Amino acid sequence: MHAPFATRLLGWKKLERTGKLVPNTADSDSNASKLLAGHMLEALGVEPGAVLPDTPESLGPALEHAVCDHLKTALPLLDPERSWHVDHKQTVAAFAQYEHLHRVAEAVRKNATLRVDLGRDYLIKPDVTIGVTSPAADAASRRHLHAAVSCKWTIRSDRVQNVRHEFLQMIRHRRGRLPHLVVVTAEPMPSRIASIARGTGEADAIYHVALEALKAAVAAVGSSKQKDDLDEIIEQGRLLPYGTLPPTLSTW
Repeated sequence: MHAPFATRLLGWKKLERTGKLVPNTADSDSNASKLLAGHMLEALGVEPGAVLPDTPESLGPALEHAVCDHLKTALPLLDPERSWHVDHKQTVAAFAQYEHLHRVAEAVRKNATLRVDLGRDYLIKPDVTIGVTSPAADAASRRHLHAAVSCKWTIRSDRVQNVRHEFLQMIRHRRGRLPHLVVVTAEPMPSRIASIARGTGEADAIYHVALEALKAAVAAVGSSKQKDDLDEIIEQGRLLPYGTLPPTLSTW
């Protein structure tokens, strides 16, 4: 049950310094990452050596737009009773639980002391936002933030900290029900996925765009540590297939 856009984004890239082909989800400095990513592509049926046009720098935004476009289509079909508002890089202050942040931002703008003390890192723009209005709502009703999705093509330590910080700010500043806070990734290394999945609850779950392919790759060539890490985060419900994200959002 991989993401419908998985094979459109996952493929091979050519390294500029060597000209060699490596999977475009792999850390080119890690043999384990390249091995697992290559077997993921094989499990997905991606042609060996099929080079995709997207560069590593553009794959992150490509994933953001693919998730946004898919959820924008899927959610109204799964639950047509609610009005869905799926956007890319929408500020959380546009939603009912966080609209007070507009007033905070205005106060900070006018006060240099507040700018130093508070900063501006509460003005969060998640990669993908999912807002809802109820079936009985009138035209003036406010949208509520139903979910926020952070899209990480791959996972590195700095990206883990960015996700945790962003979600922690959303937890602290909300006034009302907490949105579903999730990460979507194509990372091939279970140990790196575990670095955010284990956490302390900042992210509700991690959704992998090709989890079955990842499981097949780890079973075939993964180390005992990678196998243990993958088993742990799946058994604890922290790592889920992307295909379960739209139904989860539509029934929650």
